[in-house]
Amino acid sequence: MATIKDIAKRAGVSITTVSRALNGYDDVNEETRKKIKQVASELSYSPNAVARSLVSKKTRTIGLIISDINRAGAKDAFAYEVLCGINDRTGDLNYDLLLFSTNPSKQVEKSYTALCKERNVEGAILSGLRLDDPYLQEVIEQNAFPCVLIDIPKTGDNVAYITSDSRSGAAMGVRHLLENGHRNVAMINGHDQAFVSRERLEGFRDALNLFGLPTDSVPVFDGKFSEDGGAEAMYQILLRHPEVTAVFCASDLMALGAIRSLEKLGRKVPEDISIVGFDDINIASYCSPKLTTVRQDKYELGYQAAQLLIDMLDDRTDNRKILLSNQLIVRDSTRRVPE
Repeated sequence: MATIKDIAKRAGVSITTVSRALNGYDDVNEETRKKIKQVASELSYSPNAVARSLVSKKTRTIGLIISDINRAGAKDAFAYEVLCGINDRTGDLNYDLLLFSTNPSKQVEKSYTALCKERNVEGAILSGLRLDDPYLQEVIEQNAFPCVLIDIPKTGDNVAYITSDSRSGAAMGVRHLLENGHRNVAMINGHDQAFVSRERLEGFRDALNLFGLPTDSVPVFDGKFSEDGGAEAMYQILLRHPEVTAVFCASDLMALGAIRSLEKLGRKVPEDISIVGFDDINIASYCSPKLTTVRQDKYELGYQAAQLLIDMLDDRTDNRKILLSNQLIVRDSTRRVPE
């Protein structure tokens, strides 16, 4: 395997000149740089990343820490699309990406700081964390490694976040139902330890307030962001609130579960009950009926998270928060209430 010593010998320059030319320093004559790169190519030279990191003190590696990846959520390609956005941007900017899967029990065994040090990453993107996750508290208190949080609004010198505007997005989805004449509306939310759940509940209430409707007696059930959870919540709505004609779900996966329960009980969507989801996962446009939903750009969420973290690592920004907008996608799961 060729070394920079071999390149220096063939090019007739010093090892230092080779090193500075290959690492982009501007004090190397352009003609000399071209010659060195040509020799490096002829010798099939490949830089040793570990050795380079020891010299520069930078590994050009970031970590992606995702909590609770499981097969039950396979239909919900949210994490995958975010990962694609992160992977594409880190690759564009010549950074490597390491993926870590975690859960609360693993977090007790190994701290966030220990994990970053052990894997030699410069910073990390954290996704899927609950508001009561041990890692979240550590990130905020220790501020040791630069990190970007997805969907958790916490900032600090070394902490930034990116999220979609869940509150306005939810209000948009519920407003669609209200504009179509529905007045007996229920909500299937995620769980109380998710920031987006709290925001989407506020957006739900915002829309009701806009139409002069009471918010304190409106049925809201948690579906735990799962298809089974959505199915159970829908069953409880039908059992306890038979007057409901429309349901806003805080995720498409829960909306699919709700539709499943309705089908089992012989109720039709949207003839009997209209359903609105949130996310616009791929299956939303293929299920029957096709799902009306609030689209958030999951790929862009990952892409911008990676850009923000790398900007922080390179001291290119003081920005510590990014808010992305959403879009209402009207399909076949909602209809106007007959007057």
